[in-house]
Amino acid sequence: MDIYKKHGIDEKEKKLLLDYMERDPSNTEIGIFSVMWSEHCSYKSSRYWLKNLHTEGKQVIQGPGENAGVIDIGDGQVVVFKMESHNHPSFIEPYQGAATGVGGIMRDIFTMGARPIALLNSIRFGELNHPRTKYLLSGVVAGIGGYGNCVGIPTVSGETGFDSSYNGNNLVNAMCVGVAKSDKIFYSKASGIGNPVVYVGAKTGRDGIHGATMASGEFDEDSEKNRPTVQVGDPYAEKLLLEACLELMQKDAIISIQDMGAAGLTSSSVEMADKGQVGIELHLDEIPIRQKNLSAYEIMLSESQERMLMVLTPEKTEVAKNVFKKWGVDFAIVGKITDTKNIKVIHQGNIEADIPIRYLTDNAPIYERKTIKKSKSVEYRDKIFDADTKEFILKVLNSANICSKKWIWEQYDRTIMANTLNSSGCDAGIVRINDTNKAISMSCDVNPRYCETNAKIGAIQAVAECWRNIISSGAKPLAITNCLNFGNPEKPEIMSDFVDTIKGITEASIVLDYPVVSGNVSLYNETNGSAIKNTPTIGGVGLIENIDFLDDFGDPKIGDEIVLIGKIGEHLACSTLEEVIYGETTGEPPAVNLNLEKNIGKAVLSLIQDNMITDCHDISDGGLIISICEMIMLKSKLGAKISVSNKNIINQLFGEDQSRYVVTVSQNNRYNLFSRLEKLEIENYILGKVTPKELKINNNITISMDELTNAYESLIPSIMCN
Repeated sequence: MDIYKKHGIDEKEKKLLLDYMERDPSNTEIGIFSVMWSEHCSYKSSRYWLKNLHTEGKQVIQGPGENAGVIDIGDGQVVVFKMESHNHPSFIEPYQGAATGVGGIMRDIFTMGARPIALLNSIRFGELNHPRTKYLLSGVVAGIGGYGNCVGIPTVSGETGFDSSYNGNNLVNAMCVGVAKSDKIFYSKASGIGNPVVYVGAKTGRDGIHGATMASGEFDEDSEKNRPTVQVGDPYAEKLLLEACLELMQKDAIISIQDMGAAGLTSSSVEMADKGQVGIELHLDEIPIRQKNLSAYEIMLSESQERMLMVLTPEKTEVAKNVFKKWGVDFAIVGKITDTKNIKVIHQGNIEADIPIRYLTDNAPIYERKTIKKSKSVEYRDKIFDADTKEFILKVLNSANICSKKWIWEQYDRTIMANTLNSSGCDAGIVRINDTNKAISMSCDVNPRYCETNAKIGAIQAVAECWRNIISSGAKPLAITNCLNFGNPEKPEIMSDFVDTIKGITEASIVLDYPVVSGNVSLYNETNGSAIKNTPTIGGVGLIENIDFLDDFGDPKIGDEIVLIGKIGEHLACSTLEEVIYGETTGEPPAVNLNLEKNIGKAVLSLIQDNMITDCHDISDGGLIISICEMIMLKSKLGAKISVSNKNIINQLFGEDQSRYVVTVSQNNRYNLFSRLEKLEIENYILGKVTPKELKINNNITISMDELTNAYESLIPSIMCN
């Protein structure tokens, strides 16, 4: 049993494997089963529930099941996007773990025939004062920036969070967005008996062997020894591979194509053959290698980066070879498509593996794991907030999850390719599509505090916040991807939260017409039995059909009125303020009325696109006052003067009620704005005006811009630069 245990195969799965094979498998075959049956590749704990996600819509061309999702944006163009995790590798080796996460998600996009136009990320770490956080944060940020900057793809948006639950298991979720022609989308379904199977890209080495298996288990104090399972990336090799693939895709040579990601050559060949219901024969002696004496086991399981597997039309093989030769990229015919429906692996004249593909895919174990609802969250305690309001504002601005992440995003090139249309710190990144007047808006969001307290409400809120961020940029939300980060699914309470998360995402995406088209599940994010907070990250894209309105949007002027669209704040339970001031949260997160969310969002989008408002920000973490502070700090010469009722002032300023936006409107448009909102029966309140250089509340609270920006921008540099 030891060899099976070492491969992450338990007694029950061992019996299933032996029943299938009806013989003792070879060492290479055990390795192939281990990676294909790993949580990372087989989704054996989540597949049963993932089928319930809402994945359809008139805008959807390709939903889950391919390398990435594909959305129609008209004019013969599509957007291709996906998000994936690289959590375990980034904890063991933060620079390479994060860098290869970025490289892997880019390959998922250009594998589909799309040129990447933007990168995003959602990263989470332990407490800022934890002894390992500085090392992990600096390494991950350098890895993300180093890879994306070198390939030449702008990193335009993202989020960073800190919490003690990530002390032993940080998260790195990478998202990539690309654009393609609708008649040039490429899929991984292999076909054509006898057609050549071609390997392109970097040479194969021993790095990353059993990376998928490592990412499918918990950590302990000995996890550092997993360092050899972390891949090593080369962004310059990725750039050459990208350009060579995109050039060949114009020549009608490719039948199918698959990135070699997790489980490398094994997963790419198995998945291609499985989708085409064909067999595949691989001759490993033809594989380009960079180390001598690699065994069949090592070649099949290596996760060396910057590699692709293709099935080509025989008559275009020489054309393809010349394209890759031009770009200086390895090209080798390594096998053929067969009618056996088996994967057959030959090395040095020996058959090292011969496995019916269905045993590795459809017949792989699927578990409907036990679920037990968590005990009720701590009942909300109505706390006394007796410090002055100014102190609260400055403390929240200086807290880890609200403060400026400038130290991070300054390391990312967000303007390369000259198509990025807005500045850092906005609700969403906006990138223009070449040779058009269109743009894509992108955001990624989740509030783990909400998700841990109530998994379903937290998931709904994550989808809704992503929706609001896309709306706030002036784009129509189209679809989402996700990265579902959880602890050990064998624990019934964690599995229960996972199931509730699926229900929440599904409910929100149906009402908002915001379907899930791609995604990733990352489980076993635990160290020594201590799990992360549930973190179902949502990445969304939206379309701006005409960017002309952006010329005057996002540039409020002194004298513009500041308006709250939505209800007055009340909800302090499970809030940022409660966490910052008292070091704990109690009660339930704010509920989301999805129909209200949809109606208000559509109204706000029409106001933006009709040039009736000068700026817009959604209200989320920290409540109304934090949104106003962030809005004016983006414009260094502006301030705000607002008035709210002195009764329950803290609730009004810091309440985290959902479905709300803060906007600015010029005097010329104020009447039209209020008339439209009144006709739509949407709640709204005039808060005050845009003023110069300070924040004033109710004429008795004044905070200078220097005080605001010092509180907001000083925290992370004080940790990372000392």
